[in-house]
Amino acid sequence: MGVDTQKKWSRIESYGPKIVENITQAISRDILAYAMRTLSHCFICGHVHDELIIECKPEVSLEAICEQMGRTPPWIPGIGLRGDGYRCAFYQKD
Repeated sequence: MGVDTQKKWSRIESYGPKIVENITQAISRDILAYAMRTLSHCFICGHVHDELIIECKPEVSLEAICEQMGRTPPWIPGIGLRGDGYRCAFYQKD
């Protein structure tokens, strides 16, 4: 059920790949939220899709932040995660 093209509540059609995509995005969001909690000691000033934007001093270890972001949540054992990162003076897409 959902809002149709006439803005009325009705039965709407869907298909398998859309449902799988929504499930994948929901799990990805939960993993990002877990990473944000493991990095709660950092100043997270934003996030864009699967990226975190962190402001920190230059001496903070990028490798340590990537390691923390790649930690596997206890509720999804066995999934292979890895965090990649880069430094810049202002936000930009890598």
